[in-house]
Amino acid sequence: MARPDILSRNPFEDAFARFGSAPLTLAVLDLDHFKTLNDTLGHTEGDRVLRAVERLLSGSLPSGSIIGRIGGDEYTVILPESAAETALILFDEVIRHFHIHRDPHWPRSLGLSVGLASRPAHASEYAELYRAADEALLRAKREGRGRACIFVESKMVLKSNYYPKSQLERLSKLSGALSRTEASLLREALDDLVERYRAEL
Repeated sequence: MARPDILSRNPFEDAFARFGSAPLTLAVLDLDHFKTLNDTLGHTEGDRVLRAVERLLSGSLPSGSIIGRIGGDEYTVILPESAAETALILFDEVIRHFHIHRDPHWPRSLGLSVGLASRPAHASEYAELYRAADEALLRAKREGRGRACIFVESKMVLKSNYYPKSQLERLSKLSGALSRTEASLLREALDDLVERYRAEL
């Protein structure tokens, strides 16, 4: 089976437009600590890493997937007719494969992080879907790198003027200790609160 081409930014966006309004998942991924590798081992080695990532993506993703390199070490992937949860399982495997089979000369900190957002669940237009997937990528970085995360609606935004700093710090520590997002912990707390006062509803 022929490997798919790695498209540049504009052809990738054109390919996205051809899907119309069909359901899909958009992935945004990049390499963790890639600059450190470039600075220590040189750009030739950095190019080797990028080629390895491209071979891994084009050889591991389902038929019909579209891959784009939109700059530096940042890639985007369209998975047609795929839910974000399905894409999460797929990219968990891709990340694990990269970690296990990477060149032993590369720094241990080098890894892949991935953000995922799906249509229609998270957004419809490319720019909005990309922003959602990029936000999920940033969360993957915050939560320890070398992982994939699905976009979470940010309707419940923590504001320091709503919550004391000490509570926010405890929530952050609990999130890390349990390997769960702060949003999921807050949803659990809200569910408990609603259950406790269900008779009042």
